[in-house]
Amino acid sequence: MNNPGRQIPVIVLAGFLGSGKTTLLNHLLRASRGTRIGAIVNDFGSIEIDAMTVAGRLGDSTVSLGGGCLCCAVDSSELDRYLDKLTRPAARLDVIVIEASGLAEPQELLKMLLASENPRIVYGGLVEVVDAAEYEATREHHPEIERHVAIADLVVLNKTDRVDAGDLARLRASLPEAAAVVESAYGRVDPELFFDRRPVTERVGQLAFDDLLDDVLDDLPDGEEPGRSCGHDPHGPGCPGHGGHLHAGYTSVAFTSQVPLDPRRLMAFLDTRPEGLYRVKGFIDFGAADPRNRYSLHAVGRFLRFYPEPWAPGQERRTDLVLIGAGIDAPALDQHLAGCVSDDPGAVPAEHAMWGVLRYVPEPEPEAEAEAEAEPESGIEDPEESEEAGVR
Repeated sequence: MNNPGRQIPVIVLAGFLGSGKTTLLNHLLRASRGTRIGAIVNDFGSIEIDAMTVAGRLGDSTVSLGGGCLCCAVDSSELDRYLDKLTRPAARLDVIVIEASGLAEPQELLKMLLASENPRIVYGGLVEVVDAAEYEATREHHPEIERHVAIADLVVLNKTDRVDAGDLARLRASLPEAAAVVESAYGRVDPELFFDRRPVTERVGQLAFDDLLDDVLDDLPDGEEPGRSCGHDPHGPGCPGHGGHLHAGYTSVAFTSQVPLDPRRLMAFLDTRPEGLYRVKGFIDFGAADPRNRYSLHAVGRFLRFYPEPWAPGQERRTDLVLIGAGIDAPALDQHLAGCVSDDPGAVPAEHAMWGVLRYVPEPEPEAEAEAEAEPESGIEDPEESEEAGVR
């Protein structure tokens, strides 16, 4: 089966001209904290990719990636070629960001991305950056922006420092309800919304750039930090009064169960997950429904994938999930997930209990398929008709 560790999330960063996409991308690069970010940039000069240096311009139409360069002009025939270069093992990237032109049609980029045959990538979401100060004027002259916002998984309402509270509230109320919405100024959004950052480890030896940046960030007054949260859950007691922190606009929910989940109940929850719930990630134990495998879950907006992987010998069997969103009801989500716990984990499940889950398992790579033929069968019957998972 596909190993989710080998798949790199690809995020499409869209927004009208001047909304702040490049500012947000530069912020992500500065705040990556050791996470390696690759970028395909349309209609912009260049961005330095190496996380050990400040994001900056390198040339007119190239993106630096280790020892190579990448042309920034993106079309349907070239996107897969660029993704092949960015996902090669030597690049060691953790996430890829495609910054679309301000006049691009994001839906077309999504189609190209979801149709990609590159097995090393996974859809990471469509992020639409909106200029809060200019949105009404932009919508009047370019009504298509409403369609762009409507299909987004996450809307970053940028430049909120230029809008008074009343106008901002009216603007938020006018946006489509399906997407999660977070507010920002100068593109400062917590990177945890976009990707899982590598843990900060103790460094030995020469002082690195990240060490210097750590010192600068630690010295900044509260509310003026350019890309670092205090690391506490935003609704928890450990982070009082941090309204200016980057994580203040969203909520995260952690769910753990030692008892296996019922696959049908979980799929019912995922099929009706609430508006504003942007990401769901973690590992699931389905118990007797598939005793050989645990399932890695990756959901962004309405996009959903499961990745089965064998339990390691002696590994504790449990479910661990994290849900991230804006304007979500954390206690209600926790209650819904608790309702997915199996009533009788030792009972033999119905014959087709896993079919809903298996619909969202990617097709195995050819070499993995050959390996699977040599292994004992898992005992799970595949659905008669496999549907292609995507943005639903």
